[in-house]
Amino acid sequence: MTRRTFLRTSALAVAAGDALRAASSAESQGSGATTPTSFASVKALVFDVFGTVVDWRTSVAREVEAMAKSKGVKVEGPAFADAWRAQYAPMMDQVRTGKLPWTKLDRLHRIILDRIVGDFGLSGLSEGDRRTLNRAWHRLQPWPDSVPGLTRLKKKFILAPLSNGNISLMTDLAKHSGLPWDCILGSELVHHYKPDPEVYLSTFELLDLERGEVMMVAAHLNDLKAAKAQGLRTAFVARPLERGKGGPADLTPDASVDLSAKDFVQLATALKA
Repeated sequence: MTRRTFLRTSALAVAAGDALRAASSAESQGSGATTPTSFASVKALVFDVFGTVVDWRTSVAREVEAMAKSKGVKVEGPAFADAWRAQYAPMMDQVRTGKLPWTKLDRLHRIILDRIVGDFGLSGLSEGDRRTLNRAWHRLQPWPDSVPGLTRLKKKFILAPLSNGNISLMTDLAKHSGLPWDCILGSELVHHYKPDPEVYLSTFELLDLERGEVMMVAAHLNDLKAAKAQGLRTAFVARPLERGKGGPADLTPDASVDLSAKDFVQLATALKA
């Protein structure tokens, strides 16, 4: 079976099971918690990375400020990081709609970087400086609970990122931050960006697992909603400081969530890992 045929077949199967999943979700939400036995079939956990596993804003801000200081320029790092991230979704939309051919995230990040440096007084950065700064996304720091929680979860589950980040970015990030993935999944493998269904459906094919055996973990409800629509189980871990104190963040689970935890350590406990 080709990947295209697999994805079409999976999509039809998922659509047929929507009503059953909705009823199950409503029951678990109504009870206020989902019992651990409900997750006995889960064999793999796949993770959103930017914001869920790593603190992209603080990490990028620190590197921007260090680069600017070396050039004798003062830059508000968090504002630069926010401006960089603000064009993340619109750039992926250009790929999604065909305005751009498939373009990996490193390249999209570089296009955005070149657009915004002048706004912060950094238009004089050399090509080497820009390459170095663009790779700040390869050196993001994990949230304090990420590595301890993932280490526990790895004892029981297959772990993989399911990110819009390209494979080299995810590989470097894992080495830099000590993220104990078993393999790397995500957008580059299927040439689609989340929340396209192909990204989520690829987890079943590539891990040779069935619906209900893969759980998506994310701090973003839109990601979990898209994952659940394709048959993945879902776990929500809030990251209230992702965009800084008082910044926009998803804080309360909704109907797209099967399991909610305050951090990865609590998630491991809930999943008996």
